[in-house]
Formats: sequence, C-alpha cells, structure tokens
Amino acid sequence: MVKSGKINCVIVKDLSRLGREYNETFTYLRKVFPALGVRFIAINDNIDTAKEAITNDLSISFKGVMNDEYCRDISIKTRTALNIKRKNGDYVGATPVYGYKKSEENNNRLVIDDYAASIVKDIFKMRIDGISADKIAAQLNDKGVLSPREYKKDNNIPLPRNGYCDKANSKWSATTIIRILKDEIYTGKLIQGKQGTPNYKIKELVKRSEDELFITENAHEAIISKHDFDLVQKLMQLDTRISPKTDRLHLFSGMLICGCCGNRMTRKTVAYKGNKYFYYYCPTGKKNGCKGENMVKEDDLTECVTESIQAYIKNVTSLQDVLSGIDSSAINAERCGRIKTQIAEIQKQLKKTADFKSTLYENFISGILDKDDYKALKATYSKDEQKLNDTIKTLESELDECVNNTSKKALWTEHFKQFENISELDRNIVVQLIVSIKIFDKTHLQITYNFEDEYEQALSVLEDMTEAV
Repeated sequence: MVKSGKINCVIVKDLSRLGREYNETFTYLRKVFPALGVRFIAINDNIDTAKEAITNDLSISFKGVMNDEYCRDISIKTRTALNIKRKNGDYVGATPVYGYKKSEENNNRLVIDDYAASIVKDIFKMRIDGISADKIAAQLNDKGVLSPREYKKDNNIPLPRNGYCDKANSKWSATTIIRILKDEIYTGKLIQGKQGTPNYKIKELVKRSEDELFITENAHEAIISKHDFDLVQKLMQLDTRISPKTDRLHLFSGMLICGCCGNRMTRKTVAYKGNKYFYYYCPTGKKNGCKGENMVKEDDLTECVTESIQAYIKNVTSLQDVLSGIDSSAINAERCGRIKTQIAEIQKQLKKTADFKSTLYENFISGILDKDDYKALKATYSKDEQKLNDTIKTLESELDECVNNTSKKALWTEHFKQFENISELDRNIVVQLIVSIKIFDKTHLQITYNFEDEYEQALSVLEDMTEAV
C-alpha cells in the first residue's frame, strides 16, 4: 500500500514495532520511506521524520542495534530451553506423529492413540506378510481408513505446517506408508533436532548431522517391537518386486542368493503340457562367471526349507531345555564382570581425553597452539568425549540387564519356539526366522537363520559347562 501511494505515513508505538532486524529496518527508514515520501513516526522513541530525517542519528542506530540484539538473545534462550527439553526426553513437536497423542497430564509426553496405533500395527503386519507399500495404501483407502492428515483434521489435532500435510483431502499413499515404516518413534525411541535454522536471521531449514541429534530411548510406550521394526527395515532393503497379478510377495522373494556369484535369484514360470512349474535361477548368467547350475524347483525348495526349519527349531528347543537345567548364575556373573571391565577401560580413555582437553587452553594462552588449532582440537576432543559417554551408557544398560537377568537376547529361543508346530511355510515364517538362503546347486543350500550369534553363544556355554563337568 505504501508503494502504491495509498499510505503516506506510518505510525508505530516504538521502533521495534517496525522491525528488529537492523539492516532491513534501517533500509526502510533511510532509503525506502524517504524515496517514497512516507513520513515515519515512533511515538515512544520520539522519532518523526517530518521534523528530522533519520540519517546518522547515533541514538536511533543504537536503539536499532539493541532491538536486533534482543532478537538474538531471545533466540538463544528459546533454543537452549528447547534443547534442555529434548535432552530430558520431552517431546517438543507442535503436533504428535500419527499413532500417538499428547498426554493430558504432561503436554511434553506422548501416549498411544489406540485407534491410530492399531492402524500402524496393521501396516507393519501387512509389510511383514509381504504386501507392498502401494498395496497397503490401496487397502487402507478401500476400507475408508482416514489418512494421517485427515484423521488429525477430523479429531481437531493441530496439523504440521508446510510439506505433504498441506495437501487437502489427502489419501493414503506409498510414500506415507514408507514414512511410517521407517520411523523409529514407534519403537519408543525419540529422535529430535533432525533439522533447524543456522541462526535467528535465516529461516531456511538445514539437515543436522547425527552427532547433533537428541536421542532418547524408551521415551514413551512402543507401538511396534524392536524386533518387528528391524525385520521391516531388512525387508525394505531387499530387492523385491510384486507381480502386477498379485498383491503380495512370493514365499522366498529377496531371500535367495546364488552360491556361485552372490547375486539375488529370480523366480520364473515354465509352462509345459498345460501345467505351470515355478523355478528359481540366477539371472546373471555365464557372462559374469556364474555356472548357472543351481536352478531349483520351487516345490522342492519349499519342502527342503520346511524340513530344515523344523529340525532347527527342534535343536533350539532341545538346547533351551538343557541350558534351563543349568545354574546360570556363574555364567551371568562372568558376563557382568566382562561388561564392568569394558566400562572401566572406557572410563580410563574418557579421563585421558578430559585431561588432554583441559590442557588445550593453557597451551593456547602460552602460545603453543594458535587459535585455529585450539578450536579444532577442542572440537575433536569434545566429539571423542561424547562417543565415549554414549558407549558407557550403552554398556551400563547391558550391565543393568545382566544384573537383573532381563536381557532381551535371552528370549531368542522363544522367538523360534512359537513356530515349532508349523506344517507348512508362509511368508511371515520365512522372514521371521531366515536371513538368507544361499543355493549352490540342486542338492546343496545354506540357510542363515536369525539369532545365529545367540545360538553359537549358547552352544559355547554348553560346551564349557560340559568340559567343566
């Protein structure tokens, strides 16, 4: 309106009401307003350009600098307050992620939204069952399930500004499904500070490095178990594609590896005399040195893998029965002692790092280090300190599990036992139990199971106990 000539006078309470950013404010006062013939009045600051032009008035310039400094001070205090909340595991987001809502007792804590959480669980279950993100989105839309944006809108939950959430009448999409499947917040882990502005004068968001993130384990109740979340991440990394004629993956999709060249094997259909036969083969071919002698019939492979899984589960069950009859206190004490030794060693490293860091300033003052070297070394030692402290926290958590005998790793046998009565395979069983299947030829394959490290450790414990007897 000023530029169109509709306004020839601007009146404010004080100079800060026009603006606090020094350069922009005085650009208007000294260039824009005079060029357009606009009178400016700031009542409390006794400024009236009709009486005296604002050129080199030192007092007015000083007020402008103080207003700008006030913004900087407020920005620092706000950032500091938010970072303290993030360190304490408080949720500082304006709106909760789909599946959670803010607690009525504590606005900085997340609690489960039962309905939305049930949809999240269904999404993870469908992905584990082999259904693609696109098909999951289509099924949810067909059932009339509201998308995260529409659900929040329908329940008067504040919506995030900008980004995909601003799209009106949004439906479920593969992008939304994948975003949910990749979000660790559903395991109870809170990751904050992923992006932000460099300072109060720059509004563009920038992505922050991993060491600048605020991570809190068990910040709220989990919707998805850590095991299921990790399983989904593994499935999403597999090179799997769904046939247009089906809505889910084939039984061994992404699991089969050629024992000759290491590439993923492909499923193909062979029609013969009106019947269809399914085979897995290596598409690499002889051009890359693959002999191509490991093509295997799907029915034969399914039968072989089923028998192998059944036998492996029997071994795990037998191993658990044997170990359950052994007094594990000595084994547990040995493990606790090993963890304590590791913590003590890292604490020594931490002390050395702190000592080195404390001498930096003295070396800088005495002239041994210049300013750039001092800053670089200080940043390096600070980063090392943070890594060591994080390692100690992890080990202390393991030690607590060990002392209280609550280690989740001890539950790996139960994971296998839940499938001990299977008679036939499905996609869920395959992805829950198997990491990969390497096929060398029609009669030779190698199956890598989940929790193989725990299995080997259990065997090692049994051997040690046997030798001791």
